[in-house]
Amino acid sequence: MKHENLKVRTKAFALRIINLVDKLPNNLSCQVIGKQLLRCGTSVGANYRASCRARSQADFISKIGIVIEEADEALFWMELLVESGIIKEVLLQSLINEANELVAIFIASGKTAKENNKN
Repeated sequence: MKHENLKVRTKAFALRIINLVDKLPNNLSCQVIGKQLLRCGTSVGANYRASCRARSQADFISKIGIVIEEADEALFWMELLVESGIIKEVLLQSLINEANELVAIFIASGKTAKENNKN
């Protein structure tokens, strides 16, 4: 997938996260989960953009690792929202699917970069 497509996709993911967090109930647990989800969900796109400007293959591998960690963390917080009963799974399924797809894409990209770095 081209870099520009992933830049658009990760920004759209961030915007969906923002909209989700803004609609969470106003209680302590949602405030804590919401802040964490907002931080990691929006940083996926920011860190992906940084990886596109990596100065070396090793720098790219490091930065894409951060993207993977942040996307996976977003998945964790969304799972908590569902499993705690705060949000019905059906309402988050599309966003969870997108997060899983992004994680898979970035894992594959990182593996390819590591293989290319060995050669």
